[in-house]
Amino acid sequence: MSGITHKDAYFICRQDQGLPWKEDGAERFIGRNDGCSLYEQKISVTDTKEHSRLYRRIRVVLKTATRDGEKELCILTNLTKTSANAKLIARLYRKRWTIETAFQELESHLHSEINSLGYPRAALFGFCVALVAYNVLAVVKAALRSAYGEEKISNDVSGYYLAGHLERTYDGMMIAVPEEEWHIFKNMSEKMFADTLVQLAEKVNLAKFKKHKRGPKKRVPKRHYDPAHPHVSTAKLLKG
Repeated sequence: MSGITHKDAYFICRQDQGLPWKEDGAERFIGRNDGCSLYEQKISVTDTKEHSRLYRRIRVVLKTATRDGEKELCILTNLTKTSANAKLIARLYRKRWTIETAFQELESHLHSEINSLGYPRAALFGFCVALVAYNVLAVVKAALRSAYGEEKISNDVSGYYLAGHLERTYDGMMIAVPEEEWHIFKNMSEKMFADTLVQLAEKVNLAKFKKHKRGPKKRVPKRHYDPAHPHVSTAKLLKG
């Protein structure tokens, strides 16, 4: 954070639990945003070079706990209040998952990181191709959302299965459908093309792309350390 500030840049990040900090003012209640309560205060953080810097600390008390059981999150930023108020910062941070999800899909669904591409330029080219494919997939999802609604597509449709379906059927489709059959799309207006995509999306069998949601995390039992018997048997741990 100190390095970013030193370069006259700005950040919004989550406060690490191990970060040493001191209060530089009382915490104030800012208001509510998306069902969450917001609090803000000024804090002082000392870096490894013993330089102290002032940051804004925004505490968000969540309406419902996260899947990890967290009921609040703390955000740090060096943005001024005139640049962004606490509500805007909290909203921006909570939407970061859209970027994280995009990178996850690029890596796992579209294979943006290919280990065999040892040359930097080749790796960059592969990543750019994955970005283009991601944009295509985003258009497909947008058409599905228009046909079936945002909530259903976000909660029930798997991007992994969509990407796999496109990968498996593309070569066969290029063979089965003559080139001239695609010319009709070239001459369409943007509105006509969008309407056509929605009409095609309405014919999609969503059951083939159903998302399999992960169950709740199992709580890890707390281990009790006995100084008299420091050795832990792996066999006993496996047996529970």
